[in-house]
Amino acid sequence: MTRARKELVSIEATPYYHCIGRCVRRAFLCGEDFYLGKNYEHRRGWVLERLRALQDVFAVDVCAYAVMSNHYHLVLRIDSERAASWSESEVMERWERLFSLPLLVARYRAGQTRTEAERERAQAQIALWRERLQDLSWFMRSLNEPLARRANAEEGCKSRFWVGRYKSQALLDDAAVVTCMSYVDLNPGRAGMADTPEESDFTSIQQRIRERASEPAVDGDGSCERTEPRLTTLGCEGDDGHPNAVVFTTDDYLELVDWTGRAIREDKRGAIPEPIPPIQGRLQIDPAHFLRHIRRGGRSYHVAALGRVERMRRAAMDRGLCFIKGIGVSDRMFVEHPGCS
Repeated sequence: MTRARKELVSIEATPYYHCIGRCVRRAFLCGEDFYLGKNYEHRRGWVLERLRALQDVFAVDVCAYAVMSNHYHLVLRIDSERAASWSESEVMERWERLFSLPLLVARYRAGQTRTEAERERAQAQIALWRERLQDLSWFMRSLNEPLARRANAEEGCKSRFWVGRYKSQALLDDAAVVTCMSYVDLNPGRAGMADTPEESDFTSIQQRIRERASEPAVDGDGSCERTEPRLTTLGCEGDDGHPNAVVFTTDDYLELVDWTGRAIREDKRGAIPEPIPPIQGRLQIDPAHFLRHIRRGGRSYHVAALGRVERMRRAAMDRGLCFIKGIGVSDRMFVEHPGCS
């Protein structure tokens, strides 16, 4: 049965979410539409530009992304503490970048409100905006609606562009986050669009590799430097100041993605190359099931949440549920150890 969005997104359970936006029917977000003979590769840049613009407004960080031909994947982190630290003026300034301010709030900002009731109404509206600027649904709405309008204007139509609302999956612990990030970064490789992570265009793994080498992001034709979102820091404890930072180094993560990319090749079916990246042992990820779920094309990512079984059971109890879809997947993928949380 379909769950309400508020049951799927709970900041108290986790700030990390895997989100997917997919186009309807034969609509192309990006890539080559051989049926109509049109090329939409330039739209990949639209997605990245919009993500970067929204990062300057919302308290939402980008951990991983992959822009495919008819869908995209995001791994996002919601930063409630950052939103709570904003002043009223900063909240109004951020909101105004996306939407016009009501007259009452504009007057409040200018110090022209006359009564206490007007000031309270304006303050209540600002408080609501503060909540929305750390809300996953508002972030995804602000991403998808402009992209749909821009694509429809380019094609000269007014039809539906996205398959309903975005899909989201809660990532309940470090193991779930690194598993999902690697799945997202390896999407072009599994689809046969790239042989190596560094050749996977419009993915966070390519961006991390390039930034590590201090190389600029240049469009495919080499004409200009393209805009890309800021990625969360990967590193040792203390490198990322976020209170819920996932701690693994860039080198660890690149090694994991490279190992996984080699292992899911057709000529490597069933084989696990050695050595297994150390990060898997530290996060208690079962290598065989990890590869199986990534190779199968993400069917495990249709579940509502991912994480160690104990975390999933705890999340279900916190939401007043008896069960969260995906416990079986997590039981096979993550190895439980006494004291794990």
